[in-house]
Amino acid sequence: MKNIVVLVSGGGTNLQALIDAEKSGEIKGGRITCVISSKEGAYALERAEKNGIKTVTLPRKHFSDNLAYSKALLRILDEQNADLIVYAGFMTILDRIVCDAYPNRMINVHPALIPSFCGKGFYGLHVHEAVLEKGVKLTGATVHFVTAECDAGPIILQKAVEVHQDDTPEILQKRVMEDAEWKILPKAVSLFCEGRIKVVDEKSYIDL
Repeated sequence: MKNIVVLVSGGGTNLQALIDAEKSGEIKGGRITCVISSKEGAYALERAEKNGIKTVTLPRKHFSDNLAYSKALLRILDEQNADLIVYAGFMTILDRIVCDAYPNRMINVHPALIPSFCGKGFYGLHVHEAVLEKGVKLTGATVHFVTAECDAGPIILQKAVEVHQDDTPEILQKRVMEDAEWKILPKAVSLFCEGRIKVVDEKSYIDL
């Protein structure tokens, strides 16, 4: 049984999707053992506590730079014997020492179809604002491995979502979360825990 550590910063809707998937048996071979928040009072912590999951608060503001914060986070991940680390609305930039310590063992869900609308500055509502401004007809979500380069790691799963003409960024964000993020993130976590993902030449392959 693999230990899943989830990193959060806010409300924790993706965390809730993972908790629900674990309870329903959708996630095979792994369990959420710890939730780490970069912000005090994040509602995600309350979600974890309600479900009997250990929580740790490691506020970014208490550290002078990304490297100092990353070293502290790395110590906690090691203490928790993390097999898989999941970004679930984690909005803190980490030094590369973390992903170097856990190569192809850290995953993130991004609210667009990478390589579109990704990289520096593309997060939260900014992604959906850019999608609507461009006028694309399809958007979606991507689960990928985390590397030192933002949103550039091997892609694990993607799911497309239609863009409607009367969408606002908020409406589109909700549809992408409900129809894509909350579906493919738990699936990717289960695939990892089942040992069904392999990475070759910076591309991921799923054993069927």
